[in-house]
Amino acid sequence: MTPPTRAELITYLVRTGIAGHVDTPRQNNLRHYRRLVQKDPYHQFGLTFSHDWTVSEVLALMNKRCGVVGDEEYVWGIDTIDPDRTIDALEALADRLALAADRRESVMFATGHPRNLRETYQAWKDALVRRGCTVVTAAGGYSYEVTTERPPNRRIVVWKGDVALVTDGHLPRHSHHPFAMRAILGELSGRGEPWPQLVIADHGYAGAAGEAGVPTVGFADCNDPALFLAEHEGKLLVTVPLDDGYLPEDYAPLRDYVLARAGLL
Repeated sequence: MTPPTRAELITYLVRTGIAGHVDTPRQNNLRHYRRLVQKDPYHQFGLTFSHDWTVSEVLALMNKRCGVVGDEEYVWGIDTIDPDRTIDALEALADRLALAADRRESVMFATGHPRNLRETYQAWKDALVRRGCTVVTAAGGYSYEVTTERPPNRRIVVWKGDVALVTDGHLPRHSHHPFAMRAILGELSGRGEPWPQLVIADHGYAGAAGEAGVPTVGFADCNDPALFLAEHEGKLLVTVPLDDGYLPEDYAPLRDYVLARAGLL
């Protein structure tokens, strides 16, 4: 399939709702911004910040970096992600992937959205491997308990197609937590092995990697401000704003756009 042009991708993102008017409602966004400001660990993604952010400051930053409505009086209804900001961030990602390929860097991919984003990450990983990059994995089988999600409450780190995710022992599970990435980096250190030179991830995987100082590109919805704050504070290279709840095939044009720009098709 021929990769879309920038204009075609903007049209596609808006038509599907991956950007533009998104399914994530305004009231959900504001609730999550408040919880981040209140230092709820579930919404901090393993990150610390340089100062105590206010809700007004978070909203202003999310307006700037993600494209949500900036009006503080707008508290209910549809919210937005600016597709131009999405593509700007995708292009920054593509340029970083091209650099990784040129340098034959070690890379790592991890997702808290295994049913949605894993196939896209795997496609980028496969393209980098074909160019001589190595994939770093560790801590397979590490497990931890969670109380913020529905039972069963044990989460186990597994690698599927060299992309890290957690399962409940049977099924892949959505995850915000930083524990898996912390375990991965900890095991690498314990084995005397270097950390990856680039991480592509979301949720707590991206947060924990960025907090540890690993060069990281993150993906985040408009109700997950932590990674955008981390980018602002220099802990992430870039954060890509998009609705992260679509089917794997819905991200194919986005995936191919990045591969084409990076020279990896």
